[in-house]
Amino acid sequence: MKSKATRIVDAMMEKDHFSQWLGIVRLGEREGYCRLQMIVRPEMCNGFGIAHGGITYSLADSALAFASNSGGKHALSIETSISHIRPLQAEDAIIATAVEKSPGNKISIYEVRIEKEDDGELVALFKGTVYRKSIDWEV
Repeated sequence: MKSKATRIVDAMMEKDHFSQWLGIVRLGEREGYCRLQMIVRPEMCNGFGIAHGGITYSLADSALAFASNSGGKHALSIETSISHIRPLQAEDAIIATAVEKSPGNKISIYEVRIEKEDDGELVALFKGTVYRKSIDWEV
């Protein structure tokens, strides 16, 4: 039997056409945690030939959404920020790992690390604050 966190992320991913377009592969989820992988495609690169900043931001935002909802309450981001540390190229495989850093009943803070899959090099660091509604996930 699938865990509650997995059932919630299944339900979210089924309707998340943007995450599907990104080509996200789920590597694992549990309450307060999510790990995703994707490959940077050429159409995701900007005029400098490097990944558009919105690509790493979007991957991190998806990891935040899945991790913050995995506990059973509907959660919405209320503030996010990202630091881009290293550039990415087309065909780079990247991993996003979201971890709850400051749990709370209504407000929680998450850190999402984006790393290159081949060598673990940190390429971006994302922080997200979420608000948890009183609505439970029905899965």
